[in-house]
Amino acid sequence: MTPAQQMIVIAPADGPAPLSAEQRDLLVGKARWTRTVYDAGIATIPSICITRAAWEALQEERGSSGERLRTAWVATLFRLVHKGDRPPTLVVRTSAERHNAGLMAARMEISPPTNEAEAVDVTKPLGRAIKAAFDSYAQADPVWTNSTQEDAQSNQIVVIQAQATGKLHQFMSRDSKTGAPGPAPMPGMPAVDEYSLFTQTIAELLDAAAGCHMMALVTSGEEGDQFISARPVPVSAGADLEAAVDRAERGIWSTHDAVNSFEPSRLPHLLHPRLNPDPGRVAIARGLGVSPGAASGAIVFTPEDAARLRARGSHCILVMLETGPTDIEGMQAATGILTARGGMTSHAAVVARVTGNPCVAGVRTLEIDMENLTCRIGDASFKAGDRITIDGSEGTVFRGHQPLSQPHLGPAVSRLLDWSDGARTIAVRTNVETVEAANTALDFGAEGIGLARSEHMFFSSERMVALRRLILSENQSDRARALKGLIEYQAGDYAELFATMQGRPVTVRLFDPPLHEFLPRNDDDIDDTAASLGLSAKALRLRLDRLSEINPMLGHRGCRLAITYPEVLDMQVHALFQGARTVAVRQAEPVQIEVMVPFVSSAREVLWIRNQVMAIADQMKLRLESRVRFSFGTMIELPRAALRAGEIAHAVDFFSFGTNDLTQTTYGISRDDAPAFLAAYQRKGIYERDPFVTLDQTGVGELIELAIKRGKSANPNLVVGICGEHAGEPESLRFFAGLDIDYVSCSPYRVPVARLALAQALT
Repeated sequence: MTPAQQMIVIAPADGPAPLSAEQRDLLVGKARWTRTVYDAGIATIPSICITRAAWEALQEERGSSGERLRTAWVATLFRLVHKGDRPPTLVVRTSAERHNAGLMAARMEISPPTNEAEAVDVTKPLGRAIKAAFDSYAQADPVWTNSTQEDAQSNQIVVIQAQATGKLHQFMSRDSKTGAPGPAPMPGMPAVDEYSLFTQTIAELLDAAAGCHMMALVTSGEEGDQFISARPVPVSAGADLEAAVDRAERGIWSTHDAVNSFEPSRLPHLLHPRLNPDPGRVAIARGLGVSPGAASGAIVFTPEDAARLRARGSHCILVMLETGPTDIEGMQAATGILTARGGMTSHAAVVARVTGNPCVAGVRTLEIDMENLTCRIGDASFKAGDRITIDGSEGTVFRGHQPLSQPHLGPAVSRLLDWSDGARTIAVRTNVETVEAANTALDFGAEGIGLARSEHMFFSSERMVALRRLILSENQSDRARALKGLIEYQAGDYAELFATMQGRPVTVRLFDPPLHEFLPRNDDDIDDTAASLGLSAKALRLRLDRLSEINPMLGHRGCRLAITYPEVLDMQVHALFQGARTVAVRQAEPVQIEVMVPFVSSAREVLWIRNQVMAIADQMKLRLESRVRFSFGTMIELPRAALRAGEIAHAVDFFSFGTNDLTQTTYGISRDDAPAFLAAYQRKGIYERDPFVTLDQTGVGELIELAIKRGKSANPNLVVGICGEHAGEPESLRFFAGLDIDYVSCSPYRVPVARLALAQALT
């Protein structure tokens, strides 16, 4: 397009103003919406615009004493003048595709040029205002178009309008709090008794055309009602979602449009308490926001204290250096969790997301004195019982109690997610540890359990004693008694879980953590365990020393435990099948069990465990029953397992990719220690993203693709799932949607995110 063609009449004072397709493409922001209203036949304040490229061409011509472009510009300016009238006072506005801080506010009361030379002179009022508007784009640095940066800068535009002489009115196209159709008052302004038909028409037009909340400016006076300008206004996630559903229900949009309009990462804002806005609030420390939502409560330093406070009905924040499996009861009792160590996939983060508790991890300035039950957070000192507030969405910590707004889930969320379900073919399951979490996930639309962690079943004191006796005793009768007790405990837990799921698939991961997490550590525990085994504390310590490991997370865990301690495997599988059989006779739906082996690296490991599991199934005559359906599979969470997927696939019915450990072992990075350097890596451009948050598609992703290809080549009926935390992250889900998988499985509070993100990726 020539510079003259980039001097565009948006809404002339008189006569028509046809535009080419290329000229329409240049109209963004306020210019676009002004033309939209004008094209609808609605009275519009006279308006024109000019691109940066055309303005710069004008200035070059001015330096060379040319006149051709100046003549075109003056002719364009005259389209602001009604025939027979004097040139009006002018207004200059920026017109960005997205409004940004730093853009010049509208310049009002600009005298019109008195001659052609003044129309392009940057020392005169109009030229000075236009130059200032273009200069402000550099300060705001927004994204204008989908073209290259150089083209985008050339296409930046400034709008020039006749100044309105009547009374100005601002209104919203929809209510900024509820999303209800407008006109509606501006945020913070009182309600208006009645809006005119003119504003009603504009509100409906802008809402349909823009598909978002719009702020409109109109004027009313001697010349009647006239539209001036409009721009999008950000509103809460709840208001945006309600508006999207309403547009679909009114026929403005299709349900497909509604599903694709809402960003999945905003859904957690609707599921958790949030901090009320307060510009004056100052954080005392920052870490990683690893589980969304805000929480306020009294500081406690031990899981036991958290459980005690919860029993009294009090809110508390569990403050620890880091958490482990034995802390789960207290973590569930706490209102929020704050840790000095850990990252997005740390134990604290994973458990918090399962339970829906806010969590801030990796707060480097957190120091804890357990002897005196005090801590320092940043420069502030606290003792047990002092109140703090954490924001797990932003990773911030605040002194004292801060006001919170509670979530409100209206029917619109369910409608949008129901529409999403109709657009996707990949199932969404959940990762859980308790029946309570399973119920939460079902409420959020989970279609099964893709990862039932069995470790939590051992954390009560009675079960811990029995498990320790099973592992540490060298007396066969003692081990047999411990085994019998654990089978009874676990069978009851599994029965409750299967009954909750009502015939939906339940993937149970066999015992995975290293043994050290379940062995006695402090002197009191060692003395008690020794007494229960009839040993001296010294003798028990010798046995504990033999079981100690330098790097337990890559040591004696997962399938290795099942092979070296077959009685643990025997106990779990017996309990699993016994619990399934108990429930199968009580309900109409058959129980669906998927037995999953963790941390494998070879087909021989898988085959050995499969043979044990099948032997128990035959012993219990389970394969003869139609009421219990079970399959056998493995997690793929080590690079060697991914590379040898073809061999492993012959021995299993399904793969489930554990992307947390697969990322750790592919990168050689501990997820708990990664925060020490990942931020620096991202700042220096070594890593674009945290690979524990967003899946590394070119490394870990390639391993997953390779494993699926090799696995399905060897076993065409292979079922494939993803069960790491990446299965609830929108960008990672877009990648998974392009793979040949059957389901993803994520934390309960991420189930809605996965449902929506997969629908968007698959449509």
